[in-house]
Amino acid sequence: MTESAPNSLSPAAAQEEVQRIRESARLLGVDVDESDVSQWLTAMAAGTTGQDWQVDTRTGVFGHRVTLLDFDATSLARYRQIADIVQFPDIPNQVETAISLSGSAAQGKIQPYPGDYDFFERINILAPTREEATRILAQIIRDKALEHFSGSQVQLVEVKFGTWQSDVVKEGEAIPKGKFMSWAPAEVQAGQMEVFTPGGEKQIVPWEYGCQEPGWCKLDWMIALTDEGRVANASNMLDVTWQSPSGDIVPLDGFLDPYFQEVYLESSSIPLFAKLAGRMPPQVVGEYVGQLQREVRKYALKDPRNFGKVAKRLYNIFRLIGHYQEAAWIRELFDEPTSALYQVAALLETVDDAAKSETAIDREAVIGQVDGLIRQVIEAVEGPKEGELVMSLLRLRDDLSGRQALGDQWDTLMAGARHDVAAMVNDFFEEKLMAIPEVRAYIEELEKE
Repeated sequence: MTESAPNSLSPAAAQEEVQRIRESARLLGVDVDESDVSQWLTAMAAGTTGQDWQVDTRTGVFGHRVTLLDFDATSLARYRQIADIVQFPDIPNQVETAISLSGSAAQGKIQPYPGDYDFFERINILAPTREEATRILAQIIRDKALEHFSGSQVQLVEVKFGTWQSDVVKEGEAIPKGKFMSWAPAEVQAGQMEVFTPGGEKQIVPWEYGCQEPGWCKLDWMIALTDEGRVANASNMLDVTWQSPSGDIVPLDGFLDPYFQEVYLESSSIPLFAKLAGRMPPQVVGEYVGQLQREVRKYALKDPRNFGKVAKRLYNIFRLIGHYQEAAWIRELFDEPTSALYQVAALLETVDDAAKSETAIDREAVIGQVDGLIRQVIEAVEGPKEGELVMSLLRLRDDLSGRQALGDQWDTLMAGARHDVAAMVNDFFEEKLMAIPEVRAYIEELEKE
């Protein structure tokens, strides 16, 4: 699919775009902050030449200029507090790091309801050989997981490290060769996991097995934010490179990730970022847009469909390829009351994990999280479905507080609530996206491909 280059908008043209967006929004019952839209459109079109990443000298954060337009610095102290848990330390002459926010957490001005605290960290390992680099990586990942393993404030949920080199069966599930390895907390702690060959032979797989092909590396935690009376998921996805003695930089998963959705939290990591950004290929924007387009096709066409994720990816596509009106329109959808249900769906999963976890994670924070979800449902949902969801959440809360044990009904209630919320989110975004002719045409063209 051929993409257009970014356009340049005059103030008059930007105002004309605002009027078109306002009219579309009026027809669909969506509120529009005209001043915000006008400022955003003008800023988007103003900096289409020169260096595309910038530093905010007031806060010390940096990233792609387009991404910084959507970053809400009012939550920066909270983000840095959580980053202190998930980020990896530098090791002089061996490990260089650059921690950033990614996803909806990096777009707080337009997405006031982020599902999780998503972090993205670049880790560059200086080592004489690739084998030594992967050994160092294995060690620092396990050290980080064990450092914040379990407690009243934090609980490790999962670690992804390594790639299966053959077909295996784990806990009854067939896992094909080439898929990422997922380690449960107890397996990380033990430094090994038990699997079976397709023929039924038991195998003990050591942690070091992942060094062969580290692949997708990611750590997930539950964090109790006791001062806010809630819990949240926090993740750190790693982009790991090996720097050889000759200065060559090699991505250990074969791909150097672009930086179009990241807000870096520490100005001290600018040298590493600049070193890696300078090695991005000229076609990186096109490749990144192509990746997002494939994800749009998947979420728009395959069941279960998820037009909430379609909207997030289309927004990032349009703002990068210069379709500013379409991006601005989608931008306004994210702060609609119904979009808060996107966060509800994610946090229901967090509550489910916390309730089933045999750890010391603060139970009052989990109960407080359910109270917050009840309030969000009341504000976002109308009609019979509101009552059904609220009653389900109240019963889940009663179980957590010890008032009434649900037993086997917990999973049924949780699954029903998550299904209903996901369906409402999907219906809302599908209706609004497909009602805009330019957006519908773009999706339909992607579907043809």
